[in-house]
Amino acid sequence: MDPRPIAVSIVKKLQDAGFTAYFAGGWVRDFLLQKPSDDIDIASSATVEEVQRLFPKTIPVGVAFGIVIVVQDGHQFEIASFRKDRGYVDGRRPVGIDPASPEEDANRRDFTINGMFYDPIQDKIFDFVDGMKDLKKGIIRAIGDPQARFLEDRLRMMRAVRYSTRFNFPIESDTLQAILSQAETLLPSVAMERIWQEFKKMSQFSHFDTGLLTLHQLKLLPTIFPQLKDVSTEEIQKRVNYIELFPQGSPTIAELLELFPDSSLQDALSLCDYLKLSKADKEFVEFYSHAQRLLQMPHKWKEKLEPLEWAHFYAHAHSSLVLQIIAAHFPSQEKENFLHEHTLQQQLLQQAILRIKTQSPLVRAEHLMAEGVAPGKKMGQLLQEAERISVNQGIEDRKTVIDLLKKSSLWN
Repeated sequence: MDPRPIAVSIVKKLQDAGFTAYFAGGWVRDFLLQKPSDDIDIASSATVEEVQRLFPKTIPVGVAFGIVIVVQDGHQFEIASFRKDRGYVDGRRPVGIDPASPEEDANRRDFTINGMFYDPIQDKIFDFVDGMKDLKKGIIRAIGDPQARFLEDRLRMMRAVRYSTRFNFPIESDTLQAILSQAETLLPSVAMERIWQEFKKMSQFSHFDTGLLTLHQLKLLPTIFPQLKDVSTEEIQKRVNYIELFPQGSPTIAELLELFPDSSLQDALSLCDYLKLSKADKEFVEFYSHAQRLLQMPHKWKEKLEPLEWAHFYAHAHSSLVLQIIAAHFPSQEKENFLHEHTLQQQLLQQAILRIKTQSPLVRAEHLMAEGVAPGKKMGQLLQEAERISVNQGIEDRKTVIDLLKKSSLWN
């Protein structure tokens, strides 16, 4: 269901109750740019308590900052009270807030293109910060004094680059200079989890390579990754050159690893720990590293690999994506040949891959028990050998596999 009519009904309910209420921030920007957006935030003169009284289902996510989520028809909408901040002491969050007018609220926000309001009932834009003018110019400009904006919240420096990359807007000169002068203060003011979220958001749109290059030019990237401090802009450009060719939906960590081309698996996992990544991200990195070693072997070595090893590789949930990522580094014709070769090999191993995925081997414990094999270590070894015989020799008949198993040295 389209969330906009629901959000409009929330605004109307607030206005009917005597409060001012508008759509705010990013949705208004995207609306004016005629870009689709389902992420609708609402700003209102109502307090958290007043919102909670009006709507039966709410989630108090940031009561201290005047923020509550209203849940309606399966959708969640963040409602923030108009506020002005009392000041910042840690480069990330205000020490407190006070009620404010819409204009005061707009002036404490980050960038002009994000500082507008829209009244969906009157179909009217409220722009106190010249956001529409900057949208027409196509620039990213901090609201008010950029030095002050970044001192308040240093994560805004990365956001400036994200918006610049996403919309292909240059960063206005004063805003740019403020980033350059404060870049090295990004850490430790901003938690690594928040920095990682910015990387993830940036990678969702095109030109993540350009974003990383801009972060490097503005000294933000070497602040986050000190090992890049002495790497030239030209070298960074070479390293990120293939990211735009990666398949859609590639993990952000796979794209960031392009910055560290000579990393070992241990280096990559240390990077994951530094960025505080999830177990799933680490598992992807481990498989990706294994795939790179496997697929970049000399041809004469790869020919010696058993079909069983390839079957297990292709059965992995990330194999198709990793093949596409690795292929992105090849010239066009070589890429086609590489992918075609693996498509043919997967077709030959189709039955074995399916059995591995569904965890249903041709020969199972009950079949060996029927032949008098007792459960234990030997049983496990025989099951592995049965799978090896079945896959490597392309045998789909269980009796034939067991007969061959009986002839092996393991059986005795």
